[in-house]
Parts: sequence; C-alpha cells; structure tokens
Amino acid sequence: MPAHHPEPDLVPRPAKAALRPGHFTLDAGTTLRISAGAEPAADLLRTLLAPATGLPLRPSHDGQFVLTLDPQLGGLGEEGYGLTVGPNAVLLRAAHLTGLLRGIQTVRQLLPAQALSETSQRRTRWLLPCAEITDVPRHVWRGAMLDVARHFQPVSYLRRYVDLLALHKMNVFHLHLTDDQGWRMPVAAYPKLTEIGGHRAQSMKGPAGSDTYDGIPHEGAYTRAELSALVAYAADRGITVVPEIEMPGHVRAALAAYPELGNSPGRSLDVWTRWGVCDTVFGVHDQVLDFCRGVLEEVMDVFPSPHIHIGGEECPTTEWTRSTAARERAAAEGLSGPEALHGWFLGRIGDFLVRHGRHPLAWAETGTELPLDFTAMTWRDPGHTLAAARRGHPVISAYHRATYLDYAQSADPREPQAQPGGVVDLRAVHGHDPLPEQADAQEAARVLGTQTQLWTEFVTTPAHIEYLTFPRLCALADRGWSGATDWADFEARLDTHMERLDALDVRHHP
Repeated sequence: MPAHHPEPDLVPRPAKAALRPGHFTLDAGTTLRISAGAEPAADLLRTLLAPATGLPLRPSHDGQFVLTLDPQLGGLGEEGYGLTVGPNAVLLRAAHLTGLLRGIQTVRQLLPAQALSETSQRRTRWLLPCAEITDVPRHVWRGAMLDVARHFQPVSYLRRYVDLLALHKMNVFHLHLTDDQGWRMPVAAYPKLTEIGGHRAQSMKGPAGSDTYDGIPHEGAYTRAELSALVAYAADRGITVVPEIEMPGHVRAALAAYPELGNSPGRSLDVWTRWGVCDTVFGVHDQVLDFCRGVLEEVMDVFPSPHIHIGGEECPTTEWTRSTAARERAAAEGLSGPEALHGWFLGRIGDFLVRHGRHPLAWAETGTELPLDFTAMTWRDPGHTLAAARRGHPVISAYHRATYLDYAQSADPREPQAQPGGVVDLRAVHGHDPLPEQADAQEAARVLGTQTQLWTEFVTTPAHIEYLTFPRLCALADRGWSGATDWADFEARLDTHMERLDALDVRHHP
C-alpha cells in the first residue's frame, strides 16, 4: 500500500496541516453548535453544502460540529482559523467571522469533491478526514479583476465568479465597470452613461491596431439593486467588491454620453469600437471634476469597499497639449505644462476620496507617478512594486507577465484567441513573488498582495472566462495565501483540486 499522505491536498495550501487516522461523518443527524456571532458562518456552510448533500445541519446546544468565535485567538488575525476534525466532533475556531468563512471553504475541500456539485449526490458518504489545521494568509490582498466594460457579463455570472474566488480564499473582487468601449454602472445623476455609454455599435476583432469589425452590437448595464445585492452576496463569503471607474483616460463611453466633458465640447463621439488606448480623454474644466465627484458619490453609496479604483493609467496628453483651456488650467495651477495635468487631476480626485474616508487606488505605470495618498497597483514591471513601496505607497503587485489571464496559457495553435503577447503559463503565475527580493522590512510591509487580471477584449462568454481563469487563478491563490510553495507539491495538490473544479462544472484549461 502507498504511504498515507500526511497533509491534505488543499488549494491554497494551509500554513500548518496534518491528517490523522479516521474520519468524521456528516449525515442527517449532524447538528451545529454555533457561538454568538458565528451564525453567518453556519448559514454559509448550509447554503454551500445543501445542493449536493441535502443535509439540514440544524442548530443544537450540543451539536457535534462546533463553530466558535474566540477573541483570544488574536494571533490568527482577521482571516486565520483553526480546524480540528476528530472521529466524533469538528471544531472550527477563529477570532473574526471572516476566519470562520475561510475555514468553511477548507471543510468543503476536505469533503469528497461531489460536495461541490449543484445537484443532489445522495449516494455519497460525506466523510471528513480527521485533521489538525492552523491557517493564516501570507498577504492581506488576494484579488481577481474582471473587466465587464469590454464585454458585459450578467450579474448571475458575477455571483458564480465570487463563489469560485471564495473557494480559493481570495478576498477581493475588482470589478472593472467602465472603459472606452462601455459604461456598465448606473448613475442616477447622469442617466446617459448607461443609456448611451452602455451600447457599442460593433466590436473590433483581430489583433490590436487592425480595422476589421465583427459587426455585432454589444450592450449591457447593471441596475443599482443588482450591484448592491452582489456586494452583499460577496460580503457573505468574505469578499470585498472593489469598483473601478476609469479617469481621466479610458473615458470614450462617458464622452459619447456627455461630449461637454471632453476637450472639444461640441464634438459628437461614438462608444469606441476599437481595442487599445484611445487618445480621447476628459477635459480639465470644473464641470468635469464635478461630474467625477458626483459619479464617485454614487459609487461609494453602492460599494462600501475601503478602496475605490479610478484607473488613472494610459492617459495620452495630446488633447490637453492642443487645448487652450487645458493649457490655461495648467498655467493657473502653476504646473510645468499640460502633461502635468494628469497628476494634478488624480490629486484632486484622490483628495475627494480621502475626505470621504476611502483609499484611492490606481494603476501605476512607473511606481512613482501617483499622488502619495494613493495605493499603487503596479503592472508594467516587477521593479515598479519596489519603487512604489520605497516611495511610501501601499502596493498591490499585478505584474502583467504573471497575473494577466487574457494572455494565452500555452503556444498550442488550438488555444482560443488571446491578447497579443507572450504566453503566461501556470508556472509563470505560480512562480511570481509579489514581494521584491530587495525590499527591506518596512517596504515589504507596504506590499499588500497580488491579484489576477482578466481583460475581455477577446473574451465574450462565461465558459471562455473560466477556461482562461482556471487553473491559473489556483496558482495565484496559492501564492497569495501560502507564499512560495514547491512546484511539485502544488502540481500534486492541483491534480486533486481539478476534481473539485470538475464537480463545479468549471470549464478549465486541461
């Protein structure tokens, strides 16, 4: 007989875990003993296990499955948990509710893979292997960005995406809601943003820069109620939804709706049908700043997230250089020239968010160009993470050659169309350390974590989203929660984990 593996095959890998002989059986008689404050965790456990198991998991003062919040466990932090499975009892403990929610995902993974099915699996015995697990994440930010501006996805799919993130103990869902090619967030004060900005005449196909169009109109926008419900759904699973509203570039859809916000106010524009970087950007007159503040007030009403992402990158300054009004604004503000209006603009918006108790977040092109009160999301070069941390920014490492899931996963010609550029394979994602080697302790403490990005120029369906996301997101989740893990060890755990993805009907890469 092969030697019994001493650790469970979990993704992400727990900080400390050991299997013990025996198992605990979940059945119709299993009841939950729920401490004060742990009720939402019990609700989540029932919700997640009910479709496959049909188990009621009723509350009882002497239940065998114990969910307890213990403030004495402060060393576990916000998200850590302890899980002890014995033959006659299960004890899940944490200092905070979020820790219990993470532990419930571990319980799901310890059960047979069929426990994750959406359909009844009544013939399966629900055996939990006896185990002792103490688990705390390495990084506080473990995110996934989904671009719904280029290709809209229904909110029902966003909920599924949240569930898949929760299974992997991710804690941030970064929702990219606006871009040149579409505006998906309703703003009561500016109804044309979705009425006009949410509709695109056609899309470009083929590599960036080509002028062939697919002739297919594309449209979509969420309601405020849908977004509020999504935020609550994610919170129930320990996930924060971070909205991204692009400015002062990537705003062609907003300018199609309200041309007066541009640098040529009389001009009529379409929602952009091309991919790439559009040189049509916001003007810098007071009306634009009022508009941005008004939009962000409504965004903050819907999204309680501490961080609000305002894009901020890829903003050509050509229009400002040509615009008399922009040049006058630069002179009046004592700036060196129109190019400096970019930092000035971000500074004004950042100040507004800070005054409202939020943290402004933006893509950093060099790591050193954002106002100091911004959290920097570095993507162009791994060195930019260190540059931003040295400058004093909190940083999220989103290096495109390791976290952008719109690049192909292999060089196989049968792969679906992907973002032009080199392959980003599973090993590249697994091997990327968000912490720069040269960072001292203070700089390292400023690196909050990492996240995947899925831009959807060439991605139209949920099936395609999942093919590109999995299993690469599993590798980033492992790195973000566990830190560096041995590649062979990760591969072995992933083999088992693929059965869980199959049970969830995830259409993953082979």
